[in-house]
Amino acid sequence: LGAVAYEIKDSCIDLGAQNLYWETEGAYTGEISSSMLVSAGCRYVIIGHSERRQYFNETDETVNAKVKSAFSHQLTPILCVGETDEQREAGQMESIVEAQVEKAVEGLTDAQIAELVVAYEPIWAIGTGKTATAEDANEACGIVRKKIASLYSEDTAEKVRVQYGGSVKPANIQELLSMEHIDGALVGGASLETESFVKLLEAGSHA
Repeated sequence: LGAVAYEIKDSCIDLGAQNLYWETEGAYTGEISSSMLVSAGCRYVIIGHSERRQYFNETDETVNAKVKSAFSHQLTPILCVGETDEQREAGQMESIVEAQVEKAVEGLTDAQIAELVVAYEPIWAIGTGKTATAEDANEACGIVRKKIASLYSEDTAEKVRVQYGGSVKPANIQELLSMEHIDGALVGGASLETESFVKLLEAGSHA
């Protein structure tokens, strides 16, 4: 991270990390604290990605602790929420996403919420090649914003950046970004290929 921070210094690009631990210091061998990310030059940090929840037993409670830790060190959290294929088929998408959002933001101030980034990532669309339709993605992102409005205020909810992630590609980025409630994209696999990522950025800049 420090090496990347050096390369992008004085550019319009900000640096983000993929995870953090909620304690600032202590005997937590192998974990990365918020203060360590800040010293490495990070401004953003992804929290609660589905793979972290699935493979590393992250819970809504630990996600909340991480979000609070990020804010306490002036890091902007990118909070990931989303449902599995089974949950979607069972008609639980809305309740799952609402519960994840509500628990993740518990105890945050209006000012912190206004700085929050939320990424709706349907688990069934991550690395599978499947993509939610623009309408489906917009509906879910709208649910995120509506839930935050119910917990805080309409004005605060409008300030939250709600992104879509899940097989985002140059071919679908413009349609996704044209939707009312989608403010950006959290790009995964498409960022690993330079040509594809550049095309995605170019398409997104004209959306």
